[in-house]
Amino acid sequence: MTRTLSDWRAAAYRVVFEADTPAGKRFDVLLLWTILVSVALVMLDSVASIHARYGAWLYRAEWILTALFSAEYLARLASAPRPWRYARSFFGVVDLLAIVPTYLSLFFAGSQMLLVIRALRMLRVFRVLKLGRYVREAAVLQQALRASRPKIAVFLYTVLTLVMLIGTLMYVIEGPERGFTSIPTSIYWAIVTLTTVGYGDISPVTPAGRLLASMAMILGYGIIAVPTGIVTVEMARARDSGSVSTRTCRDCTREGHDLDAMHCKFCGAALPPLEPF
Repeated sequence: MTRTLSDWRAAAYRVVFEADTPAGKRFDVLLLWTILVSVALVMLDSVASIHARYGAWLYRAEWILTALFSAEYLARLASAPRPWRYARSFFGVVDLLAIVPTYLSLFFAGSQMLLVIRALRMLRVFRVLKLGRYVREAAVLQQALRASRPKIAVFLYTVLTLVMLIGTLMYVIEGPERGFTSIPTSIYWAIVTLTTVGYGDISPVTPAGRLLASMAMILGYGIIAVPTGIVTVEMARARDSGSVSTRTCRDCTREGHDLDAMHCKFCGAALPPLEPF
């Protein structure tokens, strides 16, 4: 029986977008290895000695890889039921940015170094290897960070207030003659001290200044633990026992749906059936 255009598009979609099929998994594993090779070539090309000796070969290899990535991007656009929605999605933008720098290098020298953005495409490894547990953990972390946003905002406001107070006090205590030439400079010192970075480019000399610096350092250790605790609590609340698949919605191209889901939880469209390996 002759296959229609819609049948070919559906078959291409399962290969290009899905990782829950053998063909889709093979395609994405091959794609990941190609991405790794491409990123490695860009890094090697930035080494002067390697570029001087193998620059021409690396240039040809980069154009071959760019042609392959371009074909893959066009295949995704052609097989996606809603190409414009895919093009505006996170991976759609990353896929486009992965090929644009090479073409830009024809007009702007050095722009090909931006090709390291292809490393972002390695995020597909979570669905390629069908690590549903890790996909779920990523969703839990995202939910926890979103729930922690008000608390983190209050925390950052408190820290900002503290560094302004400590910086101003240090400016009054030490003064410009000891390196604290302005309140912004003193606030910079307070931030470096409170975060326990301690560059050492500015340091207090007087006993009162050292006492204040000691208090700021001790306070810094306590402050570091606060956002960790906030996010940990929210992660415990967000965690549940549900499992997710790596199926991709054909309408919004998003994934992370429950194994027994029949509709996309983001846009409500019907999901493709879960195919066993």
